[in-house]
Amino acid sequence: MKEVREREKGLLLLDAGDLFFKKFHVPHPENEREGLEERASLILKSLERIGYHAIGIGDDDLTLGKKFLVDLSKRSRIPFLSSNLVDQDSNQPLFQRSVVQEVNGLRVGIFSLLAPEVFTGPSDPRRSGLIFRDPVETAQEMVNELGSQTDFIILLSHLGYQQDVDLAFKTSGIHMIVGGHTGVHLNNPPVIKKTIILQTSSKGMYAQKLNLIFSNRETPFYNMATKYTYERNLTQARQRLSSATASEAEKRQWQETVKNIENTLKQFAEKNPFTMSSFPLAEAVKDDPDIKKWVEDYKSKFPEKSEPRIYDSRPPPKP
Repeated sequence: MKEVREREKGLLLLDAGDLFFKKFHVPHPENEREGLEERASLILKSLERIGYHAIGIGDDDLTLGKKFLVDLSKRSRIPFLSSNLVDQDSNQPLFQRSVVQEVNGLRVGIFSLLAPEVFTGPSDPRRSGLIFRDPVETAQEMVNELGSQTDFIILLSHLGYQQDVDLAFKTSGIHMIVGGHTGVHLNNPPVIKKTIILQTSSKGMYAQKLNLIFSNRETPFYNMATKYTYERNLTQARQRLSSATASEAEKRQWQETVKNIENTLKQFAEKNPFTMSSFPLAEAVKDDPDIKKWVEDYKSKFPEKSEPRIYDSRPPPKP
């Protein structure tokens, strides 16, 4: 990933949260805390090595509580973002609310949202000491705040896929939502109003790369894959229209089809195109030697405990 970033200077590396710990089920015992803290620090060190630009806060990132995550963010060279997460004690934002990054001359504003609904319930210990401002109100507030100083606005969302869709309908000015939590793998990202919605599988199985040609912030986006589909359909319709066996009635229908597709393709010329590629983070991806050594050192210090296996020696029930 570091090599890719060095090769492509216009690359913006982002994550929407749940980076530092496994899926939360119950609080971890105190004797595991040291290993978990060092693991989180190792992950952050690796992300800094790769060159990430911003990290959104997810529910599982709060596994060891707000104090640990705030302390970790203070040691980080990468901005930890959460625009609607407020400290109950001070009534102040716990993390940086936004950041502006310049990419190939484009000023990109990035902010992040976390929803209380993604936690297990009001008694979830990860919520201790936290206040959640309304995501929709905060989103529009952040767009208004960033709009005058940026060309392009990205939301790192930890609301869940359906909430991302709802938010795109209810707000205006967000160009792209990079979503997390639900792990929906979107090979063909939908465009809701003027907002592209991205999300990929959980557990670090895949990375996604979106290539965007951006010419006008007021213009909608379209997926080039959609345009290619229309172009294929146009070729097929023209072939049907020129067929010697087509009746006059069929030709009139195909003429109308050709006209409609051509009008649709003309509309694409006024929009911002993008392409999406997805690739697995498997053994084929070259390891950074330093990160590999850090991981090996960590594993030698904190070896994984094997789960106990329970065998049932009782005979199977009779049919």
